[in-house]
Amino acid sequence: MAQAYRADTETGGTEPQRSGSRFRDLRERLTGDRGIWRRGIVLACCSLLLTLVMVFHSRIPNTIGNLGSLSETFLPWCAVFIPLLLILGLVRRSATALVALLLPVVVWFNLFGGLLFDKSGSGGDLTVATHNVNADNPDPAATAEQVAGSGADVVALQELPAGKVAAYEKALAGTYRYHSVQGTVGLWSKYRLSDTRPVDLKMGWVRAMRTTVATPEGPLAVYVAHLPSVRVKLHAGFTANQRDQSADALGKAISHEPLDRIALLGDLNGTMNDRALNAVTSQMRSTQGAAGDGFGFSWPASFPMARIDQIMVKGVEPMSSWTLPATGSDHLPIAARVKL
Repeated sequence: MAQAYRADTETGGTEPQRSGSRFRDLRERLTGDRGIWRRGIVLACCSLLLTLVMVFHSRIPNTIGNLGSLSETFLPWCAVFIPLLLILGLVRRSATALVALLLPVVVWFNLFGGLLFDKSGSGGDLTVATHNVNADNPDPAATAEQVAGSGADVVALQELPAGKVAAYEKALAGTYRYHSVQGTVGLWSKYRLSDTRPVDLKMGWVRAMRTTVATPEGPLAVYVAHLPSVRVKLHAGFTANQRDQSADALGKAISHEPLDRIALLGDLNGTMNDRALNAVTSQMRSTQGAAGDGFGFSWPASFPMARIDQIMVKGVEPMSSWTLPATGSDHLPIAARVKL
């Protein structure tokens, strides 16, 4: 009986297996399964393709349906394929697929990892906000009051239909003493405005303006713009030619600005990654990229997937940048605090 009991305990019985034994068993299974490196070649190729798209996105041509700009608009969303490839690699028990997955993970974090952390700081001299209010907004007054409630000193609005301008003016009059509406865009300010004029975006009607805001820290040139919309069509791809031409015109106007301190507020219908906006983005900083928390997606309001509404500055230091709560628009308003 004693011998039987001894044999029982020596073979493992109810005694927990040591962690070292578990690792040895795992190593034996991995080395014993010769197909673990042969399986999952297709998955590994998918990881490689995903990596190439992120690394060489600027080389994807725009000649066919503006495919390059389309991929750059939604480039951060490449991340959704990573957990999918991970699950498939585990199901296939493929070491090759799992090792290859490290490539897109490293590249994605190199491109966008910095946006996962809060870079906002305290202080600043001026709070600005911008919002595409949507021409079909059912309650302009409530939208205007909600944006004004953010505490912004300067508010830019886009997509203002002529029949609703009066409603926005009435709702904002109590907070902002000065304002100007040019075409379908407008600016409301607590500080005096001067040298206000439309900016030609080569569209045939006014969707951009420029003004000087007399802040307590000195003059600030403020541009408000609403670049043409883009569409994704099966027969035409990413139709953005008019948007691209207007972006070039806006960039040229900003480059000729005589003031050193400049802010651009508006709906640019494109992200900071989109090469088509290089005429603007190459000479200005995004407040979200410099001092924001997260990606700051602003469109569509129901499920934000891209930040096409932008606050950019030149000669001004961004201190914080954030997205405001939803209004009656299909865009989210955004705001930033800057130091002049």
